[in-house]
Amino acid sequence: MNTSKTKDKYQIAVIPGDGIGREVMEATIHVLDALDIYFDYVYGEAGDECLEKTGTALPEETLEIIRNADACLFGAAGESAADVIVKIRQEMKMFANLRPIKSYPNTNSLFDNIDFMIVRENTEGLYIAGEESYTDEGAVARRIITRDAEKRIIDYAFRYARENNKTKVTGVHKANVLKKSDGLFREIFYEVAKDYPDIATEDFYVDATAMYLITQPESFEVIVTTNLFGDILSDEGAGLVGGLGLIPSANIGEDGALFEPVHGSAPDIAGQGKANPIAMMLSAIMMLRYLGENEAGDKFEKAILKLLNDANTLTGDLGGSASTMEVAGEVINNLNGD
Repeated sequence: MNTSKTKDKYQIAVIPGDGIGREVMEATIHVLDALDIYFDYVYGEAGDECLEKTGTALPEETLEIIRNADACLFGAAGESAADVIVKIRQEMKMFANLRPIKSYPNTNSLFDNIDFMIVRENTEGLYIAGEESYTDEGAVARRIITRDAEKRIIDYAFRYARENNKTKVTGVHKANVLKKSDGLFREIFYEVAKDYPDIATEDFYVDATAMYLITQPESFEVIVTTNLFGDILSDEGAGLVGGLGLIPSANIGEDGALFEPVHGSAPDIAGQGKANPIAMMLSAIMMLRYLGENEAGDKFEKAILKLLNDANTLTGDLGGSASTMEVAGEVINNLNGD
């Protein structure tokens, strides 16, 4: 470790996971180590390979590592993703999922002026374990919407907007059909909005929002919505800006935060050095900002932006031939002004 570093030391839980998770994590750690910040990395196992080796996809010792850390970086999980990520979110009460949708140069983005955040409720809706069962006729799932959880996520979205110089928050729901559950969401949305008179508000049905993301994506700044709708709209947003390989995410809660790319483990290219590490790096930038290291986060992002603008060191998914670690090396060169 570079002993010339002078800033605070952070304990970071590092869970590389499966497939390309290990490669993009290695590349990202390589860049983090080039910053003027102390990081104490504590590694844990989770995912398909961990399940095969230990009989559990998420060992208790890994959860304990996450609990004791200032933040967690997660690479990728394969088929066991639900048993890993969803459980971590629940155990650590990570109620907010943040998915930035931003256009970067030379990334096959459909538009060049997109920059909005999707704030998704993470703890209820249709994604609660145990709320789905078989019946004699087929199956049934129970959708849970509570006043406390929805007020918490909506308030988080408005605070995020204010703290990040955003001027508008859009609430997304389906209250014309789901009159009680989404009706409650819309009601709470406007109750909370009264506490933020400086922030403009609007609300759309989720199907209309899906269309507006295609026809007028530049009009959005912060979107707040429930779990399932946020999951779907986030992937649509990824398609707008070049695909899942460029999308970071954060899971923020009362007891911790986890940062991960959303591209999955990509077993077809795992171990070949072909993986694009930019989504993992952008996730690490979100972590830096969560830790209050905004200057380092800005510097890191500018180094990535220069790499993309120069377009000389891109991985195959962006039309180049660079390896995962070559991208990391070029980002470090840009950090150092080379």
